[in-house]
Amino acid sequence: MRYGVILPGGTAPEQLEQAVLAERSGWDGVFVWEAGYGVDAWGLLSAMAAVTSRVRLGTMLTPLPWRRPWKVASQVATLDQLSGGRAILTVGVGALTPDLPLTGEQTDLRVRAEMMDEGIDLIRALWAGESHFSGRHYRYEVDQNDLAVAGRPVQERVPIWVVGVWPRPKSMRRVLKCDGVVPGGEMTPGAVREMRSWLSSRGAPPGLDVIAEGETPGADVAAWAAAGCTWWMETRWELPHHSPERMAEIRARIAAGPPR
Repeated sequence: MRYGVILPGGTAPEQLEQAVLAERSGWDGVFVWEAGYGVDAWGLLSAMAAVTSRVRLGTMLTPLPWRRPWKVASQVATLDQLSGGRAILTVGVGALTPDLPLTGEQTDLRVRAEMMDEGIDLIRALWAGESHFSGRHYRYEVDQNDLAVAGRPVQERVPIWVVGVWPRPKSMRRVLKCDGVVPGGEMTPGAVREMRSWLSSRGAPPGLDVIAEGETPGADVAAWAAAGCTWWMETRWELPHHSPERMAEIRARIAAGPPR
C-alpha cells in the first residue's frame, strides 16, 4: 500500500510547504482539491513539482464536466513534464454542495456522467497525439498538431483515477477504462473485495489502484489494505479548511509520517 495526504486548504505558500514536509516525512503522494474559486490546483501542483523529487502529485479530485478537457489535458501533461512523470489525475462528476458558486455549469447528473466519459476519452486521445475528436458534448479538431508533440506527458500512460459507485454497473464499467477507482458512497473492506472481484472478472488490470481514505490514528488501515486497497489517503475535511488551527493540525499529522 502507498500513502498519500490530501491537503485540506490554506494559501498556496502554506500548501507548498506542506508538500515539502510530506516528502521529507515519507509520504508517497500529495493531492489537492479543485474549488470553484480559490488556489489553482494545477499551478500549485506545478510549483510542488519544482520543490519535490519523489512524491506523486495530483488532484482529489477534478470535477471534469465543469472543466474543458483539452485544458485539463494540457495542465496534467505540463505537471507530468515538470515532475519527471509523477502526475495523477483523479476525476469525478462534481458534487453539488451549498458552497458551489452559481456559474451556469451543467448540473444534471446523467449529462455530467456523459460529459465525464467523453472527457476521459478526449484527454487520452490528446495525450496520444491525436488531433481529432468528435462526441456528443465535445469536439476537438486541429490541422497543425506540432504543439501536441511538445505537450506530451512523460509517462507512457498518466494514471487516471475515477470515482466509482459500487455496485452500479455503469459506474464500474467506467472504472474499467481507467487506472484507479475512488469508491463512492458507503464502503466497507468487504465491499471492496466484492468490487475488486467484479472488476477482475471483467478484465480490469491487476495493477488497478483502489483508494481508501480517512483519518489516522483511528482508521483501520490494515483492514483496507487486506481488502485490496492500494492507496491510503489521509484526510482532514472538517470545516474550517484554512484556519491557523487546521493548518497546525495538518502540518503535525504530515510530520508524523504515514500509517505504515
